[in-house]
Amino acid sequence: MTHLRDASDDIEAAGPSGDAPGGDPIRLLAVRDSPLSLDEVYAAVGDDAAGGTALFVGRVRDHDGGRPVTLLDYSAHPGAGAELRRVAEKVAADFPVRALAAVHRTGRLAVGEIAVVAAISCAHRAEAFAACERLVEDLKREVPVWKHQTFADGDEEWVGAC
Repeated sequence: MTHLRDASDDIEAAGPSGDAPGGDPIRLLAVRDSPLSLDEVYAAVGDDAAGGTALFVGRVRDHDGGRPVTLLDYSAHPGAGAELRRVAEKVAADFPVRALAAVHRTGRLAVGEIAVVAAISCAHRAEAFAACERLVEDLKREVPVWKHQTFADGDEEWVGAC
């Protein structure tokens, strides 16, 4: 499948430390075909008023359903960036988020490579954990990014594309 991507899917929204509330807590959102950086996402959610930062890293694992996986190929709808922003805005509205960042990878990824990184900073750790979990769950469920996995025996399957 062609890797659908639009330049508008890369959203680089950075704000100075401590600009939320009242400012936009969404600091970095992107759907990209280049390797992801934990440091970039973590730095984006830095906020002196945040006592807790939750960081999630999703990696390509070597198995699925008891079968060995050799690689994943992620594709995204051209509107994936807009959907990612909608999901992020909803999380920021529902939780006391100081700063939020999420980046999803597209393209061919080998076992062990990073597919998604999400981070949220809040005043307290419990809020940060809950908000980050919600962000990742909603991203996985609602943002149109699909994965095509290849198994060691050569079989292939789409996951979450229907």
